[in-house]
Amino acid sequence: MRIIVSNEIERVCPGFVGAAVEAEVVNSQFCAELWDEIHALEEKYRSELTTESLKEQSGIAATRRVYKACGKDPSRYRPASEQLIRRMLQGKELYQIDTLVDLVNLASIAYGYSIGGFDADKFVGDTLTLGIGRKDEPYEGIGRGMLNIEGLPVYRDEKGGVGTPTSDNERTKMTLATTHLVVLINGYDGDEERVAANARFIQQLVRKYCQSDGGTVTLYKAETPDN
Repeated sequence: MRIIVSNEIERVCPGFVGAAVEAEVVNSQFCAELWDEIHALEEKYRSELTTESLKEQSGIAATRRVYKACGKDPSRYRPASEQLIRRMLQGKELYQIDTLVDLVNLASIAYGYSIGGFDADKFVGDTLTLGIGRKDEPYEGIGRGMLNIEGLPVYRDEKGGVGTPTSDNERTKMTLATTHLVVLINGYDGDEERVAANARFIQQLVRKYCQSDGGTVTLYKAETPDN
C-alpha cells in the first residue's frame, strides 16, 4: 500500500509523520487478556488524567490544532483517541466490538494518537492519499451515519474517503472475517520516535492476540509525500 501525504496536509502540519502497520491476522469475537490490558490502562488514566488535562497529551493536542487549522471545531468533532479516553475518565465502559477493533482502540488510548484500523482487502486501488475533507463530500462513519468531513483530515482510496481521526468509514471497516489488516497512525505532533513506538506496540498486540507475525511497518511524512 502506497501512502501519499498531500500538500493540503503539509501546509497545516509540515511536521506530520505517520506509520502504517500491515499484517495478516486472525480476528476473534472477544479476548479476555486484551481486555485485562485495557482495564489496567483505564485505572492508570483515571488516577492521572482529567477530561481537561487529557487535551494536553501531545498527540491529542496536535490533532486538535490541525482540526482548527483546517476549520473544524475539535470539541464538536473530537479525535477518536480523545473520545476513547474521555469515555474512560467519565466512568463509562468502552464498547467491546471484536479483537481487532478493541486492539486498535487500546493502541490509540496508550499513545494518544488517532488510529485507523482497516480491512485492506476492501480498499480500492493500491494508494491512499491523506488530504482534507471537502464540502458535501459523502462519508459514512462507522456507527455514525453520514458524517460532515469538510475540514477534517481524510485518507482516500480510488473510491473516496476511508478514514478520518474522528471516525473511519463503514466501507472499509474491520469485521470478524478480516484477515488483511492495515493500521494507520496519525502523528500530527511530528514525534517520529513515539509514532514508531506506537507501531511496534500494535505489532506486539497482533502477535499476542491475532495469530500474526506482526507484519511490517512503514513510516511516511509530509516532507516526503512520495514515500
